[in-house]
Amino acid sequence: MIVLIAGASHTGKTALAQKLLEKYKYPYLSIDHLKMGLIRSGNTELTPVSDDVELTAYLWPVVREVIKTAIENEQNLIVEGCYIPFDWAEDFEKDYLEEIRYYCLVMSENYIRNHFADIKGYASVIEDRMDDADCTLESVLEDNRQVWELVVKHKVNYILIEDKYEIDIELE
Repeated sequence: MIVLIAGASHTGKTALAQKLLEKYKYPYLSIDHLKMGLIRSGNTELTPVSDDVELTAYLWPVVREVIKTAIENEQNLIVEGCYIPFDWAEDFEKDYLEEIRYYCLVMSENYIRNHFADIKGYASVIEDRMDDADCTLESVLEDNRQVWELVVKHKVNYILIEDKYEIDIELE
């Protein structure tokens, strides 16, 4: 089984992937790690602050083929990151789609406003965010608003975080 975890920045994608790794022993691929490896190795002229559309266009074809390879080898894998396009399913034939579960994490405006200090506090719970100065209340609100619009437009599976941050996904 392949589990895709997408969503707005700071919604807990990496924390959820880590939780699923611990619960199910499925390895996970952080698209951010792939991004930084490709950037640091000089295999792209993109940078960590390049436009998300450009980064997605560059990273998704690689990630898509990793997913296909894992399915073909009957391996489980969790893939998490904000560079999973909302029309991702169009890239897979039916047999592949049967092996993929997709979850998009989105926080409500109310949740963000009431828990922004917690959001900032948990930003580095799994991996160190070296420079998180761009994480402001306004940026988190805007990022979640944009993601919500795309969730509605593409009718994808989502988990809306409204009152408490409690995400529990059953895979088996």
